[in-house]
Amino acid sequence: MSDMLNQAVEALNAKLDGDFNGTAKFQINGEGAIMLDSDGARVGDDEADVTLIADADVFENILSGDQNPTTAFMTGKLSVEGDMGKAMALASVLG
Repeated sequence: MSDMLNQAVEALNAKLDGDFNGTAKFQINGEGAIMLDSDGARVGDDEADVTLIADADVFENILSGDQNPTTAFMTGKLSVEGDMGKAMALASVLG
């Protein structure tokens, strides 16, 4: 498991505080996947309501607040598969 995934899990757990209802997967190209649900974030690759796909630098910028998730999606840096409503809810929690 990469240090990047571990750091992302810690950052997500700090931001979320149980505010997300559903399941989401962050597919990080070249690194792996992070699952997110009402219990928090963890490294994993299960089925989810919504999957967000991007390069590691895009996710790092989203988590640090340097990249708006909606802008990343609109500019093609972030792909979304599945429930767009869950993606928007997640963006508001992360943003």
